[in-house]
Amino acid sequence: MFWLHSPKSPDTGDGKRLFAENMVIRLLDPNFPNELACGMAFDYDWVIIGSGFGGSVSALRLSEKGYKVAVIEVGQRFEDEDFAKTAWNFRRYFWMPRIGLRGILRMSPFKDVFVVSGSGVGGGSLGYANTLYRPLPGFYKDPQWGGMADWEVELGHHYLTAERILGVTLYRDEGPADKLLREYAEATGADNTYANTQVGVYFGESGETVKDPFFGGEGPDRTGCIKCGSCMVGCRHNAKNTLVKNYLYFAEKLGARVFPGRQVQEIRPIGATDGSEGYELKTKRSGGMFRKDKKTLTARGVVVSAGPLGTNRLLADCVHEGALPNISDRLGYVVRTNSEAIQAVTAPNDDIDFSESVAITSSIYPDPQTHIEVVTYGKAGNVMSRLFTIMTGDGTRLTRPMKWFAAMARHPLATLKLVFAPRNWSQRTVILLVMQSLDSAMRLKPKRRFFVKGVRLQTEQDPERPNPTFIPAAEAATKWFAERIGGTAQSSIVESSLNIPTTAHILGGAVVGESPETGVIDADHHVFGYENLLVCDGSAVPANPGVNPSLSITAMTERAMSKIPLAPGVTELAHLPDEARAAVTPESIDLVEAAASAPETTGPSETADTWGSPSPVS
Repeated sequence: MFWLHSPKSPDTGDGKRLFAENMVIRLLDPNFPNELACGMAFDYDWVIIGSGFGGSVSALRLSEKGYKVAVIEVGQRFEDEDFAKTAWNFRRYFWMPRIGLRGILRMSPFKDVFVVSGSGVGGGSLGYANTLYRPLPGFYKDPQWGGMADWEVELGHHYLTAERILGVTLYRDEGPADKLLREYAEATGADNTYANTQVGVYFGESGETVKDPFFGGEGPDRTGCIKCGSCMVGCRHNAKNTLVKNYLYFAEKLGARVFPGRQVQEIRPIGATDGSEGYELKTKRSGGMFRKDKKTLTARGVVVSAGPLGTNRLLADCVHEGALPNISDRLGYVVRTNSEAIQAVTAPNDDIDFSESVAITSSIYPDPQTHIEVVTYGKAGNVMSRLFTIMTGDGTRLTRPMKWFAAMARHPLATLKLVFAPRNWSQRTVILLVMQSLDSAMRLKPKRRFFVKGVRLQTEQDPERPNPTFIPAAEAATKWFAERIGGTAQSSIVESSLNIPTTAHILGGAVVGESPETGVIDADHHVFGYENLLVCDGSAVPANPGVNPSLSITAMTERAMSKIPLAPGVTELAHLPDEARAAVTPESIDLVEAAASAPETTGPSETADTWGSPSPVS
């Protein structure tokens, strides 16, 4: 149910207290929205927590439908020139706000996985590798949700929308890393799977700024990619199709307000315990230990899009503190890592330069469930050498550290170079990102924190389908690359030394399910047991896609937003260029269903690669 009328006054003790406190705060605090003082019931119709792929899509579609929208983002806002010139600029690259680092890369160690994720207005799009693939077929049929719908058909139109708005195009060059990957594919019988990546980048004329080429001239000006390779450090050249240049750009044009540098601590229903009378959100300055600057907002509905770690922790906190006690006990379960391994090979000298490209340029499938991509940090990523070490083989928590020490003893010179001489490491290094669509999972288990409120999360392997700590296909590819160029094979330091894999694609924990006994949210992303409370981010993804998941998160959120009606009293969608419209809106569902029931036709399907690069508007 969505609000189509003014809310009733809360009739419970807690509801009256919260409502009265809100009224006093807003009347007395000049820095806070004072809509209540003007007689309005809520500060916003919808508050969205997070501005990544789920949050930005939600912000645009809700604003387009006439709702008053706020976006609360824990990270900072960055203009292109604000990104770090190199990753050695810790303050602008890494996210550790309590020690003054407010960049775009967050690192979160757990006992079973080491997670890297994004932060900032635009979420993971600021530092991701631009790669936008549809998932492998098994994703749609995973037992967690496969019986609920024909998801490949259900999401098809939404993938088209996501590809169009994110500006997906095919990378068409071939550099040294691509040639090596093609050669490896031929050597292993996977040459028919070799392909350039589908990426969200404006290529155009290198370094030339043109009027918006994606949205009929109504979007921001863009500059042709110079192929510096530093996409994951933050694109300083206006070429990367981050969310602040598409979804979030138009959401703000339609009136959505973004509040960076703030963290939501609690979501609590006002009045009715199912949230049907609205929610109160308590926020504070992100990373603040002493100057927390606490404030409160009210909203008719809430979309939680704080990323898998942020969403799981926030909802677990709300359960622990009694704010949202009816959330399913399945919260924190079915956590995926894309079954990843991140390896690297460094050439012995500067004769090979892997940096002159975009972050990810080509990929292969050595077997139906394994996807290997070649990756670069450009010349700006030398500091990332500190996350790699001499590669070791398979092992346990006990044996793998011993193998690591043995490997360093066998290769002392290579080890010393990695530790003390990382000069030009990132341009001499090709990173191999290996992902699998295996049905592996773990749990994010809440543990009570001592001396402070709330919970902390710790991982727990699923005993029947544990997340792999070693992928033979990754080791085989890394060894081949190293032998082929006479380079040094490496794996992540936490994998070699602690038997802990690294992932850049943590997923799940608040997944789609048929009921509260199997999931946290329903097929339309509504939290079981609550009204107007949705989860739209990677934590909703119920299966390993086996590829970079950003496009799937976008498509799933597009579908969830298509189910929400226009705001009360609004009769038509707000103005957007046609290129920014959704393929499916509430007004066009009947047409889509009619088309779906029409006789099948044969021929090529419409995909991103048929579009090519957009041309600038004259």
